[in-house]
Amino acid sequence: KIHQKLGLITMAPLLATLIASNGATAGHTNSSGVTAGGNSTSSRDLHAGLGILTAGMYIATASFAIRAPKISGTKSKGPIVAHKILACIHGPGMILTPILGAMAYNEIYKGQKVHGIASAHGAVAAITAVSYGAAMLSVSIKF
Repeated sequence: KIHQKLGLITMAPLLATLIASNGATAGHTNSSGVTAGGNSTSSRDLHAGLGILTAGMYIATASFAIRAPKISGTKSKGPIVAHKILACIHGPGMILTPILGAMAYNEIYKGQKVHGIASAHGAVAAITAVSYGAAMLSVSIKF
């Protein structure tokens, strides 16, 4: 039950992080902290802070699922199997997304264009968020 409640609560900062990502676009900052496109570094900082909060809450949520006692001889079926498969996608995504985000943040901070694997931050985050939402739906909707 705690895993379920924390999973639902974690959706709030996840959505806030996704919404804040719109203002966290890459660009070169001037001495005032304003990017060429008019966005300030505070937008990136807000996005990063929300991302860190989301990752922390996700780790707490996942730990309750991982450490939950298992009933021997019980087989998972239906929605639980789908949920576990989707967890194999959003679990690594929740680890990789903040790492790529930190790499992208550092590249922007140095005045560089986001390049290399850090440029996959947005795509990995999107796949992670979709699989997280689908995992929640898989155990919420009976099929």
